[in-house]
Amino acid sequence: MRISRSIEIWVGFFVAIGFVAMFFLSMQVSNLSSISGEPGYDITASFENVGSLKVRAPVAMAGVDIGRVTAIDFDPKSFEAVVTMSIESKYSELPSDSNASILTAGLLGEQYVGLEPGGEEELLEDGSEIEMTQSALVLEKIIGQFLFSSDAEE
Repeated sequence: MRISRSIEIWVGFFVAIGFVAMFFLSMQVSNLSSISGEPGYDITASFENVGSLKVRAPVAMAGVDIGRVTAIDFDPKSFEAVVTMSIESKYSELPSDSNASILTAGLLGEQYVGLEPGGEEELLEDGSEIEMTQSALVLEKIIGQFLFSSDAEE
């Protein structure tokens, strides 16, 4: 009877550890663990195609997360997606002619916004818009272009 009780306690302990591990894993996958309450400034960029970019996706420069995507909207006048990004205030020295690209990270294909600095002395500020953008590469579109170009050669 005593052995059975100690086994039950150990099983309960390992089940609790498993739940805690699943919680931390889900926080890491959903990007909720890295949301800071630190104030920042918002910038926007327009893209022809955002692929599978999601709200709360990272905004990175030189491999360092400097912000998050806060909104993705559609502009009916230009027929483009408008991505709003919140940049942490400690990264306030970004040149106004920086460019934004939608890139893919990892094997699962998580997409994020990558910023590359320009050379302008004027800086991005709250409400600024990034003019130079590169849309996401859509795998289906690339495969379709390859298939149709190989058919044309025959």
